[in-house]
Amino acid sequence: MKAIRRAALSEDERLDALGRLLTDPDIPKNLPVAGVIVLLYAQPLTRIVRLTVDDVVHDGEAILLRLGEPASPIPELAASLLLDYIADRDHMNTATNQASLWLFPGRRASQPFRPDHLSALLNKIGVPVAAAGGAAIRQQLLEMPAPVVADALGYHDKTTTRLLNETGGTWSRYAPGDHGKSLPRSTALTAHDS
Repeated sequence: MKAIRRAALSEDERLDALGRLLTDPDIPKNLPVAGVIVLLYAQPLTRIVRLTVDDVVHDGEAILLRLGEPASPIPELAASLLLDYIADRDHMNTATNQASLWLFPGRRASQPFRPDHLSALLNKIGVPVAAAGGAAIRQQLLEMPAPVVADALGYHDKTTTRLLNETGGTWSRYAPGDHGKSLPRSTALTAHDS
């Protein structure tokens, strides 16, 4: 079987799709939430359907989504959409799913929504998942160093570095690590060294 790769969405197409998901009241609630996670955080649907309500973190000031370390902040409009959805998730009215922690509970007991079905539904409303995810991660890589994107979104650092090179990003000299730590006294510069 030959895989067909669609080019990533342009930044304008990605933002248009995001705006439509956040404002169209006629789209079923689960689709904007899943679509926003794809369009903002470049997450594959196989991972999105495995998220639980425990992956949505309230830190007192903001709503965060635990995809990697640290958890990623959710913009205010998307956060309110997510919280409204959590309060009224689909497939929670059956006896077997009432205590489900899946963010996207499926119709079958204790199972999450099927990623292939979610993909078909998102494509039907104009969000091509693979192209949208590709656009989202490339935009992240233009704004942040590849190791930071890898940690925050749960990607492998080699994947983000490869994508950064493909997009022509400028973070090639970023040194990962904790730069806030003090240097040992013997290696610290003194006033006469500078």
